[in-house]
Amino acid sequence: MTASLIDPGHPRRTAAPARPEPLALVPPLRLVSQPEGLLQIHTAPFRGSFAAVFSQALRSAGLGSRVLVSQFLKGGVEQGPAGSLTLCGRLEWLRPGTPHCLDGPPGSQGEEGATAEEALEAVAEVWEVSRERLLKGDLDLLVLDELGLAIALGYLSAEAVIEALEQRPAHLDVILTGPSMPASLMAMADQVTQLRRGG
Repeated sequence: MTASLIDPGHPRRTAAPARPEPLALVPPLRLVSQPEGLLQIHTAPFRGSFAAVFSQALRSAGLGSRVLVSQFLKGGVEQGPAGSLTLCGRLEWLRPGTPHCLDGPPGSQGEEGATAEEALEAVAEVWEVSRERLLKGDLDLLVLDELGLAIALGYLSAEAVIEALEQRPAHLDVILTGPSMPASLMAMADQVTQLRRGG
């Protein structure tokens, strides 16, 4: 009966060709146990890139990441390092201890604002806490808001910031925001997001 199923006009199959060498087993792709952190820059020719970055930081904290948001020029609540806020139990929000926001070089705040020395000291305190936490490596995400403008206005040294960023732990994500970002920091970035106004 089997013979009747064979079509005499159909070419017979030959023996299967020799199998090639088996491929070496490659382990499956997995998430890296200690992912490499990114240095991201969000910049614009205007102030206003913080909202998107802050929502990312808040979302990260809500998912369990340890986050520090340092705003260098947003005073007005006389907060300072001793009065930093905590959100979601994992996001620390730090602002300088000045009576008003800093919108010009040190000493340009008028009679009601901080003196040049007070403004420089307040920003230096925020930077020192941020730098210590960056080097300590106890964070997953560090946001340095209006860092470029703080450098451009003379509150911080670009060299000191670069030195600290070069020593950051491999796992740490750092986001720098603000206009006037120095070219030396832009060159270090893994990702640059430039915001533009439509029009």
